[in-house]
Amino acid sequence: MSSKNSTLHRILVVDDNTDITEMLSYNLRKENYEVRTANDGKSAIEIAKEFEPELIILDIMMPELDGIETGRQLREIEALKKTYLLYLTARSEEYSEVAAFDVGADDYLTKPIKPRALVSRINAFFRREAERSEPDTAIEIADLLINRENYTVTKGEESPIVLPKKEFELLYYLAQRSNKVCSRDELLQKIWGTDVFVVERTVDVHVRKVREKIGNDYIKTLKGVGYMFSEEG
Repeated sequence: MSSKNSTLHRILVVDDNTDITEMLSYNLRKENYEVRTANDGKSAIEIAKEFEPELIILDIMMPELDGIETGRQLREIEALKKTYLLYLTARSEEYSEVAAFDVGADDYLTKPIKPRALVSRINAFFRREAERSEPDTAIEIADLLINRENYTVTKGEESPIVLPKKEFELLYYLAQRSNKVCSRDELLQKIWGTDVFVVERTVDVHVRKVREKIGNDYIKTLKGVGYMFSEEG
């Protein structure tokens, strides 16, 4: 049976420690997920191209091609633009977390891993995805066309810009509430959900990345309060 035709959710687990990939794949298969594994970044990219996983669990500290560069290359693959990217790392330094979000990470988890907690988080993610009732519509606001169907943003006559999933959802949410201030806490709950343990600076990193791609004028910062999409552009 082709994996792309399977009704099971597809997950790719990438870690240079085979004990970790075996442990995670065992626990995920028990939950009826279809799982592939890789022990290095290059293999992960090749498997992902064919497998087209909905979720990639990716270790940061790997030899040769580390998780950050692997994630960067994965995000450049058109078929994986909407793939959920969850990083694992044994490192607690802030720059590792920021680097992960810079390449489009959706979530971040520090080792040692508790399999039940990880499975619960993944279950919650797929449950939220299934419960999304928002139609795939486009928003035309200011000089932007924000297309939810293919996660692109078109600015005037320029070529469409494809945004990573969380960056797009953040922009889409703010644009839907143009000229209304949204607090960081609200954005964390609505975009990342209550089951994902990320901090307020995660919002700041994603706003910065969106601004780099569409320009600085659309999302306004209200110091100490949050962010607002301005129709004035």
